[in-house]
Amino acid sequence: MAQEYDVVVIGSGTGGYVAAIRAAQLGLSTAVVERAPVLGGTCLNWGCIPTKALLEHAHALKVAQSWKEWGLTLGEAVIGLDMTQVQTRKDKIVKGLTGGIELLFKKNKIAWIKGSGRLAGAGKVEITEGDKQTLTARKQIIVATGSQARSVPGIELDRRRIITSDEAIGMKEVPRSIAIMGSGAVGVEFASIFRRFGSDVTIIELLPRLVPIEDEAVSAELERSFKKQGIKVLTATKVTSATPGAGGVELEAQGADGKASTISAEYLLVATGRGPVTSGLGAEDLKLRMERGYIHVDRDFRTSVGGISAIGDVITFDAPGHPQLAHLSSAEGVALAERIAGHESRAINYDQVPGCTYCDPEIGSVGLTEKEAQARGFDVRVGTFKFSVLARARIAAETEGFVKIVAEKKYDEVLGVHMIGPRSTELVAEATLALRLECTVEELIRTIHAHPTMSEAVGEAAHATHGAAIHA
Repeated sequence: MAQEYDVVVIGSGTGGYVAAIRAAQLGLSTAVVERAPVLGGTCLNWGCIPTKALLEHAHALKVAQSWKEWGLTLGEAVIGLDMTQVQTRKDKIVKGLTGGIELLFKKNKIAWIKGSGRLAGAGKVEITEGDKQTLTARKQIIVATGSQARSVPGIELDRRRIITSDEAIGMKEVPRSIAIMGSGAVGVEFASIFRRFGSDVTIIELLPRLVPIEDEAVSAELERSFKKQGIKVLTATKVTSATPGAGGVELEAQGADGKASTISAEYLLVATGRGPVTSGLGAEDLKLRMERGYIHVDRDFRTSVGGISAIGDVITFDAPGHPQLAHLSSAEGVALAERIAGHESRAINYDQVPGCTYCDPEIGSVGLTEKEAQARGFDVRVGTFKFSVLARARIAAETEGFVKIVAEKKYDEVLGVHMIGPRSTELVAEATLALRLECTVEELIRTIHAHPTMSEAVGEAAHATHGAAIHA
């Protein structure tokens, strides 16, 4: 049986399903191939959403544990954590959102083809599992198969003691201790979750600092906060082996000084990055240009084979550093769908993609770090303002962190904004718009920020960039 559509999307993650919806809105008949029993991909089912649900539970526990300070009366109740209820609520949130995508598919008349998709020649996608058939894409095939957790050489995942985030989100009991390899977003978020839940946490990073893609000042502040919370931080440290046993994992590690050490933990969470999902796709048979398993595309998401485009975590460019972010995949999906439909296409500015890390304290960043701006030859000036000064931060009892603005002197343009502290993952939206509109620091200064709010830190940081912070 053959079915014809204008667009066939392989993968229903945040890139795939958004591309499909936008294509359907523009009048293109669209089908999405998804082998999982649910829509939404990694972000919705195993990544962003369940992880943030756990972090929200961790925050609720943090507030509850300070019940006396907040004037709450709990009688003889002991504040603890019911992981069964935590998991039930998390799963309910995920199920509601996946159901929402199904409704959007029905609303926009998008066909969900259940099975695995394989590229089978010009405009053809073969369904190799489920309802076996061949789909024809009259205009374009979109590959949006995303990424999956991966380990590093010498560390073998057994999914019981040596685990990934896929297993970590479903834990029925709080581990007594956990070691975490990698201090990117996944690593530091789970460090925050498990430490707040009561685990002994050790985070191990090969590079010299935590969250190494962030501004150096943000990294330093996060390390200070983590140590204050009781998280053991080992930077410039390499895990050379991990041996699982009946009751835990034994790690061998080597520090920057060459000294070896042994670390024992109940679990080892490997959070060292994600790899592309291209196995079984048929990319090699079509001679798609591939790099380290990723599909190479141009800035309009065209692959080396006509009629096939790709977006999201599965792609790479000539320029290094394509971020693996759900919201970026969605933006790419919209841009690609509009190009396929014949609308004006504007290239995405990858210097203006916001990054959000939902650890405690939160991190939000967009644009160039201070070091990156200097490396590009800008005459840089910076301004920093601490959250601890703000009335709203004190009211919320969340006073850690700061907002840092990176600007260039000649034209006063904002090049980057980096923040760590309360609501940073929300506040970064203002910074992203500022970069999008080529905003100057002066314009941020003249923007009135409501009082009392956390957003005042952005306005104050702008004042500080001109050497005239009002409250510092």
